[in-house]
Amino acid sequence: MSLLIETTVNGDQREFVCEADETLMDALRNRMSLTGVKEGCGTGDCGACSILLDGELVCSCLVLGAEAAGRTIETVEGISDGDELHPLQQKFLEHAALQCGICTPGFLVAAKALLERNPNPTEEEIRYGLAGNLCRCTGYDKIVRAVQAAAVEMNGES
Repeated sequence: MSLLIETTVNGDQREFVCEADETLMDALRNRMSLTGVKEGCGTGDCGACSILLDGELVCSCLVLGAEAAGRTIETVEGISDGDELHPLQQKFLEHAALQCGICTPGFLVAAKALLERNPNPTEEEIRYGLAGNLCRCTGYDKIVRAVQAAAVEMNGES
């Protein structure tokens, strides 16, 4: 059965049609061309498909597209302000906190959720906040350092 879903995605009102059993991850990628949402595992174990759903960090592979009706979604595509990178994106580049890129969008969304709840996290809090995201290419130290640097910049510290 096909369903018409109305939702807000990255600040814009959107409509899409999906099947009742279609995941939100598939709807975002295939119906709305938001390919920053990556499929890593399909079981909620890797965090590559992480999004904010009504401000809460979720794995979109574990949510049905139909569940997005009337809700607010933020993907990695909504993090930047037009052509201006978000401090997290800039610091990921500066700290070389990415390699193949499959996990990067999920890490960025998870880090944004963390910094919105806790603008000045400790290294341990960053590691805990990003624990649901897996990277198969690089160590996590560069990612943690990038999040720390973004927190400092976002807090107006030097």
